[in-house]
Amino acid sequence: MTSELDTHPSTPLPSSSIPPSHWRHLADTAWMWDQVPEYSDLFVGRAQEQDELVAALSTCRLISLTGAGGVGKTRLAAHTLRSLQATEVSAAYPGGICWVDLGALPDARRLVGTVARAVGFADHTLEIPLDALCGWLADRRVLLVLDSCDHLVAASRTLVADLLTTCRGLTILATTRQRLGSAGESVIEVGPLPHGHRDSDAFILFVERAMAVAPALGARHPQQNEDVAKICHLLDGMPLALELAAAQLMHHTLAELSASLRVQLERLTAPLPVWPHRHRSLRTAIGWSHELCDPLERLLWARLSIFRGSFDREAARSICSGGPLSVDAVSSALAGLTAKSVVQREGSGGLRLLGSIREYGWLWLGELGERETLQDRHAEHFLALARSADAGWLGPDQVTWYERIASAHVELCAALDHLMAVRPDQAVELAGRVGFFWSCCGHLREARTYLEQTLAIARSHSPARAKAQWALGVAVALQGEHRRAAALGRRCARDAALSGSVDEQLAAAYLLGITHLLSGEAHAARSVVEAALESACGPSLTSPSALRCRLVQVFALTSLGHLDAAAHGAFTLRAECTELGECWTRAYTDYQLALIALARDKPTIAGEHARAMLQGKRRLGDSFGVALGMDLLAAAAAAEGQGESAALVSGAGETFWRSVGHSQRGMPELHDVRVACWQRARAAVGNDAFERTYEQGMQANPESVLALVIEGRLPSRS
Repeated sequence: MTSELDTHPSTPLPSSSIPPSHWRHLADTAWMWDQVPEYSDLFVGRAQEQDELVAALSTCRLISLTGAGGVGKTRLAAHTLRSLQATEVSAAYPGGICWVDLGALPDARRLVGTVARAVGFADHTLEIPLDALCGWLADRRVLLVLDSCDHLVAASRTLVADLLTTCRGLTILATTRQRLGSAGESVIEVGPLPHGHRDSDAFILFVERAMAVAPALGARHPQQNEDVAKICHLLDGMPLALELAAAQLMHHTLAELSASLRVQLERLTAPLPVWPHRHRSLRTAIGWSHELCDPLERLLWARLSIFRGSFDREAARSICSGGPLSVDAVSSALAGLTAKSVVQREGSGGLRLLGSIREYGWLWLGELGERETLQDRHAEHFLALARSADAGWLGPDQVTWYERIASAHVELCAALDHLMAVRPDQAVELAGRVGFFWSCCGHLREARTYLEQTLAIARSHSPARAKAQWALGVAVALQGEHRRAAALGRRCARDAALSGSVDEQLAAAYLLGITHLLSGEAHAARSVVEAALESACGPSLTSPSALRCRLVQVFALTSLGHLDAAAHGAFTLRAECTELGECWTRAYTDYQLALIALARDKPTIAGEHARAMLQGKRRLGDSFGVALGMDLLAAAAAAEGQGESAALVSGAGETFWRSVGHSQRGMPELHDVRVACWQRARAAVGNDAFERTYEQGMQANPESVLALVIEGRLPSRS
């Protein structure tokens, strides 16, 4: 008779074998450039600057590309790095290239956290954030690119000094309008493109961009060439200014463009009194492009400056419509601004205003007196997004909601900052609704910070405050403060008893349950969640909180050795999650089924469930869950006598553990699983081979390893 435990996960996973000697080379090196911006249009000139940058990278640990806004520092850095050979990058920076866009940060408060996420560090520790980041990078050879440091020069200087002192394998490349002023800084000044003749880089760039909107310019007569040369001269060879001017050729001839620019340059001193009195050509081009937009496009330009990072059309229509700008008019004006190169398309399908263009729009938004109105609408939009994501957590779109919350992170932080200043009750609601998403997927520190801040200013009890208090308890538990998490859980339980909310009671029971489990108190965990589930009825039994309580129940039964009951509960819960299309809970049921299979000496089935868990946690971006799954997969391999596979997977898993700031955590029983794994693996291949292959697993790219083990492509003996 077949038991539930003999049943494999419903989705079969392919399996092929790869020799261990090829483990470090089995994935291509494309991942090294994943974070580096990629531009579809032609990159023109800059041969000398590229050579200087490549030379500096080989000899210096801190390089700054300096120059005016719009001169092309970011593109120069991205193009140079993407032009390097894979062998060069993998040899110099085996940890890859990590790109950080600092332009979206309003100030230095989230600087360390933003850098941490870019280098793959989902900090779950209680350490000082900078100390934890330094610990993660200490033994890694990485190229860290800090793009757009202009408004954070002092904070960046301090961060760079600490990182370079502590992390000996780290190289930092910064793009900034002014040098950082750090010790050992190598500065490469990026000036305008040469623009003195027909073969100049500025001439070539302008013509290339112009032909995108006016293809007939591929065949030009002498007067047109003269007009192009004049335009390049008037704009001082500034790349962004040239691109903005070229986009106007869909409505103007070259002669008209040249004449209009000359008039503009002569009369335009500054479009607004506070606009910087430097970079005259770029200021002229931006102001002139603004004048050539129709009134609705100018209004949308100003309103779009509310976005600090990328945005989509839905957000633009929701936030920026109003008054003369109907929803349909926003779509039309957005298309016009994109065609005029004011709005840039991003590879992910998003849209963005470049820094100098956003600054100009923000100044005009102030002149229009609309900043507070737009900030309110921006916050309302992202609060609505968080409400929808929270409501959709238990359903087939769960993974999509995790992705949307992750991509909107910068704007959600901006909305929280605004609401804390003007509407504390809505701030605590927003923090509570995104807190669980953030805690599970790489933003644990920010989740805790915002939850503590909003709870401190929104004192009256409400469902929103209850949810935020619960989310804070989860964050605190994940950071290892079990006593405080338990205290928050008891407070949640008291408040839920007073409010009479069954869902709040279930949420409090889940928090207390996981705190008991993490403290090795399985009996207490089982007792508290079963009591809450018994008192629930109707729709409450199918709520996310009820699902999580049932998951804690399964964990507790496994810890107590009641394997039949645990397996039955896990399979039942897993089937319900599959029917709902839910991913987070289902992945943890596979985790439990893998543990149970190991306890019953069924390593093949354990491996299948571990891979299913990893597949789910990878989709959610949950590094903590991935680390747990890698431990179980290594244990399954060891139990099957595959010592090399176990060592490699265990080494890669250690990288995931370190990426959350801890060296292997989880429920207490997992410690015994790890010990047994290493003992079996060492017995199978010997201590020397185990240490060697474990180190190979640690040195391999963890995301590439994860993809391979999910596919079942564990290495075989060569």
